[in-house]
Amino acid sequence: MPNNSKTPPKPPTPPKAMEKGYRLSAATGQHRGDREYQQDQVGLFAHPRITGCVIGLVADGMGGRTGGRKAADQVMMTACQLFEQFTPGTDDVPAFLQQIGREAHTTIHLTAIASEQEPHSTLATFLINPGGACYWAHSGDSRIYHFRQDRLLERTKDHSYVQSLVDSGELTEEEASTHPNSNVLLACLGTDEEAPRIDTRVTQLDVGDCLLACTDGLWHYFTDVELGSVLQALPPRDASKFLLDKARERAMGGGDNLSLAIVKVEPLQGRPAVGSAFAPL
Repeated sequence: MPNNSKTPPKPPTPPKAMEKGYRLSAATGQHRGDREYQQDQVGLFAHPRITGCVIGLVADGMGGRTGGRKAADQVMMTACQLFEQFTPGTDDVPAFLQQIGREAHTTIHLTAIASEQEPHSTLATFLINPGGACYWAHSGDSRIYHFRQDRLLERTKDHSYVQSLVDSGELTEEEASTHPNSNVLLACLGTDEEAPRIDTRVTQLDVGDCLLACTDGLWHYFTDVELGSVLQALPPRDASKFLLDKARERAMGGGDNLSLAIVKVEPLQGRPAVGSAFAPL
């Protein structure tokens, strides 16, 4: 008899760990923009038991005065609760990040039914394990960028209508940024879909690398080259302030909520391995 049972896919092999000591310095930034209320959430958190394991995330809530913020809050709460239970080196990281998205998606959807609102949220989250293996997950159009010095290595691909037009060759990246439907999403958390679309990937960090997670209210105003230049030239806190201020200037009174989290991999040089910007759980 043939065996028709399916073998579950194996988790990706973690990249080779960094051999030299390193330090994670970081910062977050947020601004209401020109909106009446803030619906984004952003956070950086250190693992409660394992030094060098951290998580960062941004969530861009949508759905009216209170609905969007409730959705983003739910993403943050779910991530913190699950990260506290996460065991580095044992748990499957991509599956863990998917779990954050799925559980937040379900809770947001149930909230929508109970409150007769339509809350939704994007998600862009990364988890760094000791040794520098870095795992990403995202849904919607909040982004994660990975720079080496000032050079972009890779970034997430938006789940948006204009990105689908770029993929099909109907628009260029430049045209997509000014398209009238640039804010139309094809996937996010809290929709009527039973399972949300959540893309994951894994990469290896090295000294000199920088991660940026941000909502569309920030990345909309910068090219990849500009982001890489700023992140290489400035410490995380200064880079965060510069990017927020410049985005506000370029928005010219019509800006969305802005949120970002920056993590830079630096030589250890006798300092704590994890900077003070990572909040304890």
